[in-house]
Amino acid sequence: MTGGAGPGSSPARPSSYVRIAGELRDRILGDPLAPHTLLPSERELGEQYAVSRMTARHALALLESEGYVYRRPPRGTFVAEPRVPFRIGSFSDEITRMGRDPGAVVLWAERRSPTVSAQQAFEMTADDAVHALQRLRYADDEPIAIETTSFPAELTPGMLAEDLHGSLWDLLRAKYDVIPATATATIESIVIDDASCARLGVRSASPGILLTRTSRDEAGRCVEFARDVYRADRARFEVEATIPTGPGGPDPSPRLR
Repeated sequence: MTGGAGPGSSPARPSSYVRIAGELRDRILGDPLAPHTLLPSERELGEQYAVSRMTARHALALLESEGYVYRRPPRGTFVAEPRVPFRIGSFSDEITRMGRDPGAVVLWAERRSPTVSAQQAFEMTADDAVHALQRLRYADDEPIAIETTSFPAELTPGMLAEDLHGSLWDLLRAKYDVIPATATATIESIVIDDASCARLGVRSASPGILLTRTSRDEAGRCVEFARDVYRADRARFEVEATIPTGPGGPDPSPRLR
């Protein structure tokens, strides 16, 4: 008989480097260790866990890919800054809430036909127009995300001539009397494309978070459609959901924090 484990057999044990990475991760999160704390070297980890330096290197590389550490040869491996905890909503507001300064570089901004996804969100046709822009977003001087955002052109006349470096929600409120009231999003794990990796300052094929978001005003009208790519090593999202009490209980739709 060949194949995987059968009934009653013991579960497979994790590889040594996965186990070591797990213990180091628990140390980083459990104490927690202060950012920029120097971790044991590959040689020290090898001696501590009785494994080869290559195994220790794999453990540290796994933690680096997850964003828990960063490496500065030949100085060593250090604890990374914690991820920025985002709620679904305004990037500027969330960064300010964390006591950091939000920033933006406008990569492009133009009036154009809506994408198929934007047509669906806005209930438009290909003959309609949107004001679309892409921005590289910063927390202090650190690049965190690339936002690609669309607004109905009919709703936002002259928008592209405005200052687009701050909160676009503030611009909607102040200039157009459009008040975003709710935001809905889907969150997916992706591999960031090479051009975006270069802009975000991460290595090629780094993991990312794709946030596809629609914002609506109090009347339920869609006023914004966005597809935002975040660095997975620097961002996490917090979502609350109502738990149904049983069959026929409340709708378990998420409450966006």
